[in-house]
Amino acid sequence: MYEINGDNVTMRMVWDVANHPEKKVTLAKSSIKKMNESRNYIEAKISNGEVMYGVNTGFGAFSDVQISDENIIKLQKNLIRSHSTGVGSPFRKSESRAIMLLRANALSRGHSGIRVKVVEKILEYLNEDIIPVIPQQGSVGASGDLAPLSHLALALIGEGEVWVEGQAKPVAEVLVKKGIEPLELKAKEGLSLINGCQVMTAIGLLNLYEAVRLLWMCDIAGAMTLESLLGTRTAFDPLIPATRAHLGEAMTARNMLKLLGPTSPIADSHLDCGRVQDAYSLRCMPAVHGACKDALRNAVSVLEIEANSSTDNPLVFASENKVLSCGNFHGEPVAFQLDFVAIALSGMSSMSECRIEKLINPNMSGLPAFLAPDGGLNSGMMIVQVAAASLVSENKVLSHPASVDSIPTSADKEDHVSMGTIAARKFGQILRNAENIVAMELLCAAQALDFRAPLKAAGAVQPVHDLIRENIPFAAEDRVFQKDIEKVKTLIQDHQILNKIKSTVGELEW
Repeated sequence: MYEINGDNVTMRMVWDVANHPEKKVTLAKSSIKKMNESRNYIEAKISNGEVMYGVNTGFGAFSDVQISDENIIKLQKNLIRSHSTGVGSPFRKSESRAIMLLRANALSRGHSGIRVKVVEKILEYLNEDIIPVIPQQGSVGASGDLAPLSHLALALIGEGEVWVEGQAKPVAEVLVKKGIEPLELKAKEGLSLINGCQVMTAIGLLNLYEAVRLLWMCDIAGAMTLESLLGTRTAFDPLIPATRAHLGEAMTARNMLKLLGPTSPIADSHLDCGRVQDAYSLRCMPAVHGACKDALRNAVSVLEIEANSSTDNPLVFASENKVLSCGNFHGEPVAFQLDFVAIALSGMSSMSECRIEKLINPNMSGLPAFLAPDGGLNSGMMIVQVAAASLVSENKVLSHPASVDSIPTSADKEDHVSMGTIAARKFGQILRNAENIVAMELLCAAQALDFRAPLKAAGAVQPVHDLIRENIPFAAEDRVFQKDIEKVKTLIQDHQILNKIKSTVGELEW
């Protein structure tokens, strides 16, 4: 059971609620008090005939059009219907659950002037696993995620679609079966449901959660490759990061020494080889992997702030007797972070591909070309590296920042937008690509280590190699390597590799 109060949502909570429908969410008493105060203030101002944007006026470029009292309710429904313009494939059910959690939390802060019933209805849907079908495309991330959040609100008022056993079904049918009433919107409530960056923030936090795991996997894959290539541990000496005080660099160096141990039979066999330094993709792992850790840590901090922010317009401050029009809904703080972490993951996975190339290149590895026994008859890992190169190139295209673009909307009233939801979606695709690249590196590094037999790796590298071999045999001849890549990815996603690391050398840092 989670209780939200507008200030306590974390990345881990978002992940748990998104992926575990049995996790129930309730509204804190402190939030109920703040929301009631805010709503009473708004209703008093309506009774006094005061004009307030979004309460008794039109929206966007229609903000100067005053709406009569008898049409205020219709105004809110019209807003939700007209703004439900999302297109494309829908978000996954788990992603929509995360969006609902963040929308409820933002509204629970008590700055929107809406009834407690609105948040309770979101949480009722969430707890009953009545999850709206929300199209991914259509938000420019300016007045918040207007189009996708409108599809959430549409389901709340009984007019949208929800997920039923993997299929989109009319919510009205589901509500009848469950005996649940749809939400009847009152003044300002439609606008408050769709103003904010909860879509980009939810998708961003879910992807960041998985990206943290990928950070560790890159360190693990890099350590295995370094052993396979007879690399030195010199670049991970703690004296080095002490001269350049980036936190991520020091963390990565410590991770590498923990994974590799002080030495190994493989490393000892190469002491007198005469090589002075390793290639950048080995020697510079602390700098590159570390910079990615720093970028992700900062992004998590910013997005957790956003998850616990008031992003409505106008904002209601009952105790100060103010209703203030503002731009807290603008997605740029989130968009910038998601664009940057996309670049960071793209760079880190590019280095992973560089290491794959070293593994399959006999001039660099001293191993059979393409790690293929009986090369020529067998192609070995030749096209594994080609596939990795393809994904790296795709990530370069996807790394173009969405947040530098802006197209004026709403008759130039909303003249600068963030494109933050595009940034969140692109980051997700880069993450998927990077995960495949790292899986490919682990597959190739395991094959390379087999060629070093009977010498064994030390630290946590050998146990990880053994885990991979329990699931994927040595490639004595060519086979469909796509299936091997998927098996390695399963070991990553099921935390089997990380659990092996934890049981061998303890937790890694990020």
